[in-house]
Amino acid sequence: MRESIWLRRFLIFLAATFLFVMLIMPLILVVKEALAKGFEVYFKALTDEFALKALYLTVEATILAIALNTIFGLASAWLLTKFDFRGKTFLGSLIDLPFAISPVIAGLFFIMLFGRMSPLYPILQEYDVAIVFAIPGIILATVFVTFPFITRELVPVMESQGRSEEEAAATFGASGWTIFRRVTLPNIKWALGYGIILCSARAMGEFGAVSVVSGHIRGKTNTLPLHIEILYNEYNFTAAFAVASVLVMLAIFVLILRNVVEYYSKDIEREEVVEPSADLKVGVANG
Repeated sequence: MRESIWLRRFLIFLAATFLFVMLIMPLILVVKEALAKGFEVYFKALTDEFALKALYLTVEATILAIALNTIFGLASAWLLTKFDFRGKTFLGSLIDLPFAISPVIAGLFFIMLFGRMSPLYPILQEYDVAIVFAIPGIILATVFVTFPFITRELVPVMESQGRSEEEAAATFGASGWTIFRRVTLPNIKWALGYGIILCSARAMGEFGAVSVVSGHIRGKTNTLPLHIEILYNEYNFTAAFAVASVLVMLAIFVLILRNVVEYYSKDIEREEVVEPSADLKVGVANG
């Protein structure tokens, strides 16, 4: 018994030390360096024209990545859990590809696909469409590195619920949209929200793939992580840490939001009971 108490205390100490060194100390140092020259310099760095444009582009890429990945995540999770077909396992593995390869390789892939060496490049030039070294390339790279998150949150939940409710609703004449809206979505809404939060956190901090396709054009194709890199390479450390503090605050906000969603999802899902009969009546009425 005494050994287990000491072991528990040692593991708690080890975990607390690791978290302090790897998480708390870096956060403290970022805030300390950001405010090293006072609040005036700090706010000047945040309101700089290039910093604001980088922030707008980061938010734009994140919102579009969330929107596209939500559509893809719902469609792919529905396909993987509600249908049986040849190649299902391969498709599930393919969705995990961004987890397995470096984001830099993903960026190089888009360079090869849409850059000057691509057979598509003359067509893009003819219609004056710029993808790499432009905003579309940044959005594509962000979508690529984040698209597994929503699918991987939805698939286990949808698999555990099975197909019986959807099949019953279809038997009673409910349309596909009604089944999704009245039966499937209420059951997966918390998993969907959790996946969206993870997707947004990953999108805001993406560096590797975006760095390759952006071209580092200041004020045009720089997201916040790229802007921080440029400031740091210019030895403008205070401004770099000031802008980095914005990402830190966004990360903390996302972490709090994730914990709130996780807390309420556990409480509400215990009490929430989907009534298939009511859903079926709606399905018949709308069918």
